[in-house]
Amino acid sequence: MKQTDPRLDELLQRFKPVLGQDFEKYHNHVYRVFFNCMLMDEAPGNREKYAIAAVFHDIGIWTNHTFDYLDPSIAQVKIYLDETGRPDWFGEISNMIYWHHKLSPYRGEHEKTVEVFRKADWIDVSLGLLSFGFDRQKISASRRQFPNAGFHLFLVNQSVRNFFRHPLDPLPVFKR
Repeated sequence: MKQTDPRLDELLQRFKPVLGQDFEKYHNHVYRVFFNCMLMDEAPGNREKYAIAAVFHDIGIWTNHTFDYLDPSIAQVKIYLDETGRPDWFGEISNMIYWHHKLSPYRGEHEKTVEVFRKADWIDVSLGLLSFGFDRQKISASRRQFPNAGFHLFLVNQSVRNFFRHPLDPLPVFKR
């Protein structure tokens, strides 16, 4: 039986209509990133923050139909945090989203959670080749539980499409 998280499921359901046929691939990516965060930081007070960041970190691809999605994703999380009475979490979660593509370690406000989230996404995007010293067996188990379902092919296709539409505008990963 798959290990799931009710917060992730609830948040992902909000976006199921806009995700359409991409729901499973994004769902599984979100779960893998979330479980990577839990592997690195078991602090109960951060679990919900990681769940929210995981769901919203790439959502602007679908809500705004763009591969320059960091600002739209941050706008979506702001709406959600305001709706749920947690505007005080905005700075931390928006930093997690904004810096999750950073190639080098993040230093700054909310350093621990932002850095955990950055590493968690890179572990998944690299198909586990990057592990940052964390248990590769647990990373692989998460990948088996929540298979890729075409997520990485989707990223490659979006990257190529973005290049031809905006050849002088770098991908979000290279802007930060």
